[in-house]
Amino acid sequence: MDRLDAMRAFVTVAELRGFAPAARRLGLSAPSVTRLVAGLEHHLAIRLLQRTSRAVALTDAGARYLDRARRILGDVAEAEATARAERTLPSGRFVVAASRTFGRREVAPLLARFLAAHPTVVGHLDLGDRNVNLIDEGVDLAVRIGVLEDSSLTVRRVGATRRVTVASPAYLTRSPRLRSPDDLARHRVIHFAGVSAAPEWRFHHRGHDHRVPIRPAFITNSAEAAIAHAELAGGVTMVLAYQAAPAIAAGRLRVVLPRWEPPPLPIQLVYPSARLVSANVRAFIDLVVATARWQFVDV
Repeated sequence: MDRLDAMRAFVTVAELRGFAPAARRLGLSAPSVTRLVAGLEHHLAIRLLQRTSRAVALTDAGARYLDRARRILGDVAEAEATARAERTLPSGRFVVAASRTFGRREVAPLLARFLAAHPTVVGHLDLGDRNVNLIDEGVDLAVRIGVLEDSSLTVRRVGATRRVTVASPAYLTRSPRLRSPDDLARHRVIHFAGVSAAPEWRFHHRGHDHRVPIRPAFITNSAEAAIAHAELAGGVTMVLAYQAAPAIAAGRLRVVLPRWEPPPLPIQLVYPSARLVSANVRAFIDLVVATARWQFVDV
């Protein structure tokens, strides 16, 4: 016996003073309604209704139970309405994760627009260069760059970025020519560890991968620090295109070895499930798709 179904049947019978009209309202057969009410009485070990051939009346215990049952069913209806609203209208806590640089530069302004449009949402932006576990850490959606290994996540591709090798015009003017990755042996190298944890850079040329060992003059886990050092003629660095785009556009850095670049990396939105997606996630994805310009291939 479903307790709520039985309670609903009892309340309807009490209000309509009959099993037949209650059955019509509930879309059930009269015997089904009778069994539900009888099952509830058996569970409670009390008689709720007095039945005669002509009428149905509440017992004293039934009258007291009716008031409580109505409140319970009202609370259930309110809870269900609230849950449905959360799937249709953005509200409540919304946690987004992204890498530090991309999150600060691209995701934060977009999240600000989202929160301005949905004032009942409380936004949380978690910036870090590790892939958080969305379910374990309570993250609703993450923006990730690169090929994903976790097939349990739902993925929506929203852009792409290159890995670019860059140096300042001043550095390139006074340094040996840089025509292939092998020439890096004669250059000062700035190693951004976010591109490769190992002391090597990966290139791609004519369908083949090339891994080139490097001897860095400067190592950092910050793309911004690597780019700033390169702008000061400190050497050659490899970063993601979106990270260096402002410096390239301003002429402070120049792309080298473009024909040796590996294939672009996808920029993707990931979230735990494609089923029962929350209104927050759905609305944020719509905003990203409609307004974000996350194509960093032609920098």
